[in-house]
Amino acid sequence: MFERFTSAARAVVKGAVAHAERSGSGTVTEEHLLLSLLDREGTPAAAALARLGVSARREQVAAGLADAARRAGLTRADAEALAGLGIDVTEIVARVEAVHGAGALRADRRGRPRRSGHRPFTTEAKAVLERSLRVALGRGDRHIGDEHLLLALAARPGPVADVLTEHGADYAALDRALGASDGPPGAVA
Repeated sequence: MFERFTSAARAVVKGAVAHAERSGSGTVTEEHLLLSLLDREGTPAAAALARLGVSARREQVAAGLADAARRAGLTRADAEALAGLGIDVTEIVARVEAVHGAGALRADRRGRPRRSGHRPFTTEAKAVLERSLRVALGRGDRHIGDEHLLLALAARPGPVADVLTEHGADYAALDRALGASDGPPGAVA
């Protein structure tokens, strides 16, 4: 599968590993993939994110991802469902962090890099890479580009898709913005 990755898609994966290293994470997560996509310029995914204004709100996106990570990856919908049962996720997170320290529930802190220094990808991040192949095939593309990684992130329910949706970049909007990148500059479908 990786032989089909374009240089831009490979750069996203390498950038995700770098984000994991800088954050001290033992694993590479979906969040790292999105942050790496937001670092790119001059690629189809970068153009789509810019068209939707997500690139300009990078700090808010990163804060939303960090907030989701503090909740151990629970989506806002999960937190609202638990609130309906009388469970206040914010209060639980605060109590756990008071006892065990800030970020104690972060899912990306669970793994540790191997002695080789290699950081494994989480099951969810691997699923995004696999889904990017299905997205590419569904679009009739013979390669896997950073646009396919972005669509795969938006298609997979979870905190990353939630954060993208909060910023107006759900799967349909991204698909339209990517279609617009094939047309004249400034055109939006």
